Amino acid sequence: MIRFILTLIVAAVLLTACALPPERPVTREELMQTRIYQTFVIVESPEQILALLNSYGEAVLLAKRNIPGKDYPVHVKLLATSEGIEISDYDR
Repeated sequence: MIRFILTLIVAAVLLTACALPPERPVTREELMQTRIYQTFVIVESPEQILALLNSYGEAVLLAKRNIPGKDYPVHVKLLATSEGIEISDYDR
């Protein structure tokens, strides 16, 4: 019985930690206002990123910082919130 209850608690915690789609869809204009394509070299198209943001509420991309002559690989995390798109970048 205790094992069943613990399993339910763990499942509830895992399900609440999942990303949710945004309340209103992210537009291409909002994505371009973040200027991520000027800051980073990203392979994915804006349409692919919008599809991820509008389906899951977040997107994690492999990218490089846009610094001429340098190679800085990073992970770029985009999070669709009610205030707009939040961007975080992490070194790989």
